[in-house]
Amino acid sequence: MGFLGPLPKAECEKIFKERGCDICLTFLASRNALRAHKESCQFSRSNNGLLYRMTRLGLGFQDDLKIGNSQGRVVALSCKMVGGGTDGSLDLCARVCLIDEHERILFESYVAPNIPITNYRYEISGIRPEYMRNAMPLKQVSRKIQDYLCNGEPIWQIRTRSGRARILVGHNLDHDLKCLEIEYPTIMIRDTAKYPPLMKTSKLSNSLKYLSKAYLGYEIQIGVQDPYDDCVATMRLYMRMKSQVHKRENYPLATDPQNRNNFASWRENELEKMMPPQLLEISRSDYYCWCLDS
Repeated sequence: MGFLGPLPKAECEKIFKERGCDICLTFLASRNALRAHKESCQFSRSNNGLLYRMTRLGLGFQDDLKIGNSQGRVVALSCKMVGGGTDGSLDLCARVCLIDEHERILFESYVAPNIPITNYRYEISGIRPEYMRNAMPLKQVSRKIQDYLCNGEPIWQIRTRSGRARILVGHNLDHDLKCLEIEYPTIMIRDTAKYPPLMKTSKLSNSLKYLSKAYLGYEIQIGVQDPYDDCVATMRLYMRMKSQVHKRENYPLATDPQNRNNFASWRENELEKMMPPQLLEISRSDYYCWCLDS
């Protein structure tokens, strides 16, 4: 977790500045150990080389998405929106990017919406009218992506722990999938805007820009926004959360209905006598932990 606020004591602040990692909050034995630790803990801004720079300029795309393109089971999706409607406030997907676990582009294309674009939002999207001349129709994009996600498995048969369907990672995916007109089972979605450890204590979502700075150590969405950068950030956040050490839970799992209340009411008096370590031992989370995907 990124630690951006002031520390409560001057001595603690001094020690933390010398030997503390502001990304994962780990204290290291020495400054040299801290430098070595940050090489693996703090990410650098993504760069996918010449292909990446070309796609930013609208000169080329990886739009041949086939089921056999990648053997990975996790993919990240991001869209960039332009405006539709009389006032340009209606979000329309005009660019989409899909990457694999190794941050390689599986699919990237401009998308031709079903209704006219009235506001290109160039300052943020970087999209110009000429880029949309050969854009792929929305229906074709949706079919390609959904077929790739399902990976040959009927959508009604998809299960989390078995089968061929792929896990979909992203930020505020409900909005992206709605704009793409794609339906996908909630059990296969890993949304960084809705994962409790990445949310505010008020249960409100953090922006992807904040999460990238706080958890990955670098900034995104500066000026013109690129969907590839967002895909990489969400995939890195997912992989970081997935790698956390977690005590395996026996069935029933935390996501099962009977675990909405961690402690049964008839044990209230007994619970009041327990020490915090004892309470922690018998408690379980009320959400599905991504580390269980491992």
